[in-house]
Amino acid sequence: MKILTTLFILCSVFTSSHTRAQAKTVSPKNNTIVTGAEQTSMYFPWLKGKRVAVFANQTSLIHTTHLVDSLIHSNINIVKIFGPEHGFRGKAAAGELVNNEVDVKTGIPVISLYGDHKKPTPSDLSDVDVMIFDIQDVGVRFYTFISSLEYYLEAAIENNKTLIILDRPNPNGFYVDGPVLDVKFKSFVGMQPVPVVYGMTIGEYANMLLGEKWLSDEANQKLIRKNIKIVTCKEYKHQTKYLLPVPPSPNLKEMSSIYMYPSTCFFEGTLISEGRGTDKPFQIFGHPSLPSNLFSFTPKANDGAKSSKCFNQICFGWNGSGSNAAVLKKLNGKIQIKYLLEAYKLFPGKDSFFLKNNFFDKLAGNDILMEQIKNGLAENDIRKSWKPGLAVFKSIRKKYLLYTDFKD
Repeated sequence: MKILTTLFILCSVFTSSHTRAQAKTVSPKNNTIVTGAEQTSMYFPWLKGKRVAVFANQTSLIHTTHLVDSLIHSNINIVKIFGPEHGFRGKAAAGELVNNEVDVKTGIPVISLYGDHKKPTPSDLSDVDVMIFDIQDVGVRFYTFISSLEYYLEAAIENNKTLIILDRPNPNGFYVDGPVLDVKFKSFVGMQPVPVVYGMTIGEYANMLLGEKWLSDEANQKLIRKNIKIVTCKEYKHQTKYLLPVPPSPNLKEMSSIYMYPSTCFFEGTLISEGRGTDKPFQIFGHPSLPSNLFSFTPKANDGAKSSKCFNQICFGWNGSGSNAAVLKKLNGKIQIKYLLEAYKLFPGKDSFFLKNNFFDKLAGNDILMEQIKNGLAENDIRKSWKPGLAVFKSIRKKYLLYTDFKD
């Protein structure tokens, strides 16, 4: 395990039997993994007498208790909460506008960092001494929590605030794959030159942002390393298949969806339904125009997908659902673009397959993948085109790992 000498990294030391027992209740597969948030003796002392802001959502748990509730119970002064995409309580649909509010349960003001206001302003932080970041990520570039992390990290440094990052395992942290983003296609669904699946925890990703100087010029110049504290997980390794105790967003309700997401989220940039509005989003996908002898489903509006493609229409396509083990075996430790290639091949209106808003290119991180698909390039040839970029990224990634890596 590598620890950066240029960062103040906090090693996990809280190993009481109570903590281990609580961790096991989440899932027997998670064994004795202890998240950063669960190691309260490591960071609660830094918060006493401070004005604290928390960036959190429904995944920010200490065992079964929300981080915010635990902090309040310990008489820590939380002056505000910041919320990401889907909101602080995690109930908003993808892309849904989330307004500022007052949390009904705690009475604490909640500021949304999604939409036009993605980065805390000096005014937001004028009454804050310490910032906390604790959100469960899924390890996929276009899942927006790492973009939120980047803006939050910049704001902390630019405004000379202490930032505590409470690390959590990456459920897709056991491989690295996909096209590396060309920064010409930078957006909130991909801000840095990393592949679709980057194999790093939030803490490791923050290390990389700092070490590679990928933050704003102001943040890079003002960085005081002792002000960035990362509480690492205990007993986590990258080959661990960590089962999430709480869905990280409304359409990733099952581990199988989380495993399939890197392969099937590409459909968001096409006319193909990615299964939103069903009980298996990102596991089933299709369109009314595809052959009727394929698997059929009918997406309908629900709380997690209030508006999306093909609602109330019979779609024909594929069913990639199954047990966690079956899905992992099918994916074989890599992004499967065969679904995308087959859907394009069978779709009758090739000119309308990709949405006209260039969102597919933002997801891919380049304008090459779309052309490769249109030109009928074989899957193996497409994957070969990713290799040079992946090799460069993997060499960068190794410098910032905090946990034992998988065997490549």
